[in-house]
Amino acid sequence: MSSSTISLGQKLREYLLANSLKEHKVLKNLRAETLKLNEFEMQISPEQGSFLAFLVNIINAKRTLDIGVFTGYSSLVIALQLPKDGLVTACDTNVDWTDIAQKYWKMASVNNKIDLHIAPANKTLDSLISNGFEGAYDFSFIDADKINYQRYFEKSLALVRTGGIIAIDNVLWGGRVLDSSDSEPATRAIQKFNKKLYNDNRVEISMIPIGDGLTLARKL
Repeated sequence: MSSSTISLGQKLREYLLANSLKEHKVLKNLRAETLKLNEFEMQISPEQGSFLAFLVNIINAKRTLDIGVFTGYSSLVIALQLPKDGLVTACDTNVDWTDIAQKYWKMASVNNKIDLHIAPANKTLDSLISNGFEGAYDFSFIDADKINYQRYFEKSLALVRTGGIIAIDNVLWGGRVLDSSDSEPATRAIQKFNKKLYNDNRVEISMIPIGDGLTLARKL
């Protein structure tokens, strides 16, 4: 029994991974290639990927959104869990990163489940809404530019069904959310987003200390 969340040192995290993570070999290889990039820290942790996969299974997700693809780990980990006719609508603007993603999607034979849109995510989401997909999605994962988090959330809320889940990454932002003097636009955007989401009666939320902080919002 514990009244607070345990702090994970490196050894304890290694134990956690060794005793819980059952990672597909293509996911492992994708992580290895991503580690060679200067921006490797943008990739979600493997335990976070495992949690997202577990989550989409629990809610029997069939249609999902991935807002911020990077090298494709989150899209891949979710696509692997979807039924044969499932779909990940993936949004990103970086061709170099998504070329890596598409290579590994094909390796895992899930490329037919992932519909990649190389365009600003707001534009893609607006198009889905205008084309009648409101309430058609079961799950949305937001992990893109922080300035647009509120916009991505609002559009995801329109696209996700009642009872569906929106997962938002980086909500603890390396602890910088505590610094009221931090004037970086991304920090301020996350601070403002977290506060607004806490008071949003359209959803119920749980903020989880996994990775860089993950908030789950269930649409009411």
